[in-house]
Amino acid sequence: MLPEERQVLDANQAFYDAFEARDLDAMSDIWEHSPRAVCIHPGWASLRGWGSIVSSFAALFRSSQSLQFLLTEALVSVNGDSAWVTVDENLLGDQGGTTVAAVNLFVRHSGGWRMVLHQGSAVHASRP
Repeated sequence: MLPEERQVLDANQAFYDAFEARDLDAMSDIWEHSPRAVCIHPGWASLRGWGSIVSSFAALFRSSQSLQFLLTEALVSVNGDSAWVTVDENLLGDQGGTTVAAVNLFVRHSGGWRMVLHQGSAVHASRP
């Protein structure tokens, strides 16, 4: 694995660690704070811009349900100053579990890789 691929995977893991820990400051460090940032939680409409995204995480973090992410099928691709990770998020929570297929897009900044897109789509139990 190339060093920049490892850096992107580390940034990707930091996203899920911040989510599990309900750490809004850590989540803020991961995301690019710009109008081009987009977050699509499973079943939600697109959230555009950092203000909308941070508000969604603040609301999710206030929930009493705990979540644990078991990531599988992670694949990273780097192309210049852009990189993406496709991954299956196997979620374990107080109310059972589910799988979400996700794409996380990162761009390189002077301080490292920053997320500009997270899209999650629920996976139905009957896969083809």
